[in-house]
Amino acid sequence: MPYAVIGGNAVAAWVSKVDAGAARNTVDVDLMVNRADFEAVKTALENAGFVYHEVLGGQAFLDGPDGSPRDAVHVTFAGEKIRPGYTEPAPDLSAVERQEAFSLLDLKPLVTMKLTSFRRKDQVHLLDMIEVGLIDRTWLDRLPPELAVRLQELLDNPDG
Repeated sequence: MPYAVIGGNAVAAWVSKVDAGAARNTVDVDLMVNRADFEAVKTALENAGFVYHEVLGGQAFLDGPDGSPRDAVHVTFAGEKIRPGYTEPAPDLSAVERQEAFSLLDLKPLVTMKLTSFRRKDQVHLLDMIEVGLIDRTWLDRLPPELAVRLQELLDNPDG
């Protein structure tokens, strides 16, 4: 079934390609799947001992009955807006790179997702990618105007 690792683990995987020492660790796992595959994903994760839990309208799987949402597996649906106010939906699963043990969202849709969310942790992830040279000013023309403004802000003032 198609899926992609997204979020902090995807950022770490991309950053590691340039500088393994610059990658940040994260305890949760973010996956993107097609909504039509969710029941199969749910069954597979529950069979592996994870416990389904809804978190702020999102889908999460806790690591056992005493697990925490902070270190859960979070599921996002491909092609759908993660939050109603977002300008961009999550990408579809056509832009996925196969790694040794997992499928990783390609860099451009990952950057677009991070710029769309633009929470503090997303900004830090973007700054990590800027620091190792994965993102630079040449990206500004590849993005929708609202997202290009956000990237410009980080490029102009990386220290906040």
